[in-house]
Amino acid sequence: MKLETIPQAETVGDFIARYLAEIGVTTVFGVISIHNMPILDAIARQGRIRFVPARGEAGAMNMADAYARVAGRLGVCITSTGTAAGNAAGAQAEALTAGSPVLHITSQVDLEFVDRDRAAIHDVPRQPEMLRGLSKAVYRLWDTNGAIGTLTAAVTAALSAPTGPVSLEIPVDVQRHPARPIRRIHPPQPLCPVAPDTVIDEIAELVQRARRPLLWLGGGARGAAEQATELMRRGFGIVSSTNGRAIVSEDEPANLGAFNMTPQAMNLYRSCDLMIVVGSRLRGNETHNNRMPLPRPLIQIDANAAQGGRNYPVDVFAYGDAAGTLSRLLQKLPATLDTDPNLSFDIAQARVQAEGCMRDVLGPYRVVADALTERVAAGRHPWVRDVTISNSTFGNRYVRLAEARHGVHALGGGIGQGVAMGIGAALASDGPKAITLLGDGGTMLGLAEMITAVEERVPLVYLLMNDRAYGVIQNIQDAQYGSRRHYSALATPDFATFCRSIGMPHRLVDDLEGFPAALDAALAAEGPQLLEVDMCAIGPFAQAFSGPPAGAAGN
Repeated sequence: MKLETIPQAETVGDFIARYLAEIGVTTVFGVISIHNMPILDAIARQGRIRFVPARGEAGAMNMADAYARVAGRLGVCITSTGTAAGNAAGAQAEALTAGSPVLHITSQVDLEFVDRDRAAIHDVPRQPEMLRGLSKAVYRLWDTNGAIGTLTAAVTAALSAPTGPVSLEIPVDVQRHPARPIRRIHPPQPLCPVAPDTVIDEIAELVQRARRPLLWLGGGARGAAEQATELMRRGFGIVSSTNGRAIVSEDEPANLGAFNMTPQAMNLYRSCDLMIVVGSRLRGNETHNNRMPLPRPLIQIDANAAQGGRNYPVDVFAYGDAAGTLSRLLQKLPATLDTDPNLSFDIAQARVQAEGCMRDVLGPYRVVADALTERVAAGRHPWVRDVTISNSTFGNRYVRLAEARHGVHALGGGIGQGVAMGIGAALASDGPKAITLLGDGGTMLGLAEMITAVEERVPLVYLLMNDRAYGVIQNIQDAQYGSRRHYSALATPDFATFCRSIGMPHRLVDDLEGFPAALDAALAAEGPQLLEVDMCAIGPFAQAFSGPPAGAAGN
């Protein structure tokens, strides 16, 4: 075996840049600082990785998160220490909620001052405590000897089921130290839990007794598309969380999609006699706060042992990764299950009825929903959504996806992350433009990252639904607070003027008859585009969306 030549006078910063490139990282997001400059200087000199300079650390983390979801591989974000790491916290909480495999490389003050509260600039003596609350795991690189081991541990943790963001602190003086000579870098292999054979046998026995079995797919099942589709072919019906959509094609009649807590769905559940939940936490905002009756026996498969039975009592729990566990289950089952041949028809009927009810709610905005539905899946566009009324109504469920990785939305319910997430999703996709659905309120939180989109010539369309207010807040105020609309009206910029100032093409739609053509023009044009829908001119939805019931947890 030929040994690779070690670069002369390689520093730890050089080694980190080389390590990332050798394990297949091609894009990194971040904000440059004096405390991470040794690493970023090495990335620039080596020229093997594209660095995307975000306008803020929160945006950089959102970009890395969305990149990881769409690419299906490690996302990397580099920040400075202290305030800068804190700036990324909200976005990292979103990555943690979504289970995105992100490596957050953050810095630290010089090693002699670390954890000593010496008031050095950018010093946060309890930074690891903050990071632990936002991370699957936290590591610190203490010296040059541990660089290969610490990097390998951090990357392996991020990629191993259950995936999640991992933070790695590297003091700035350690970044500048000479590195230990490591000739060859081997990409880490993710680790997966393996369910016992006895559990697989028990699940197989229960499945073969069932006549109307359902498979509920969450985001943790994204790597099990082949196995889930095969179970459907053998007789299972499919339903998904919003993060598990399109693991099985949404064109299949046996797939209810994310219409998972409609009256039609609950009628379907009452007729079924088994449900397997794979990679989903059955969150409250998709199960009527865990009070929605689900079929029994209820079986759960999850790579996070602590999730077993957490939100619903289960009859069987299999601690294992989705693809491996379902593959072993399929080996125990006959080629065709003795299931009700009418199950797929009943699911298709329930979906059509649920879609019809949603169209009635949308009023004039069914034109927007239908135009997107016709284009997103057919054109294989990544479909990114911020938290806004349009997403809570039609974006999360009605607009179909070509594949699971194309769906990106703010699972944690925090507004203002869509502008940056659209950039990460677009740069992860080798195909058509990403489409990013925004509200005017959330856009104001991430507005500066539109400059990043222009500077990097990111292939995406921002679809801005502008009602000049926190629309859902006003609807809740109308429904629950006697229409006392405090603090929910927004002063927003003239977006056409703003776009001209940063060089982003802008189109305004104030009559929805012209929306499909305007969308097509934005998709056909090069670089980022902003398509603004003037909701004040068009009017309201047919039915006001006012969030979850009072006292309930929502998205």
